[in-house]
Amino acid sequence: MGELVKIIAQALVDHPEEVQVNEIEGTQSVIVELKVAPEDMGKVIGKQGRIAKAIRTVVKAAATRENKRVVVEIIQ
Repeated sequence: MGELVKIIAQALVDHPEEVQVNEIEGTQSVIVELKVAPEDMGKVIGKQGRIAKAIRTVVKAAATRENKRVVVEIIQ
């Protein structure tokens, strides 16, 4: 899941080398933390959070195939 988030984020931002993804595995769920450059934060979140919601939807669909629950957090 982390690799999927990283590929999507790198396609959106101006500084793809600064994209960092951290996966925290739990028993039933996975938390994926996405960190980008401060000037790219708006590109990842989008107007009214539409891009962030779309990223979460794609990752959730991929996680359903593996019977896992994934939470995507965008952090600074």
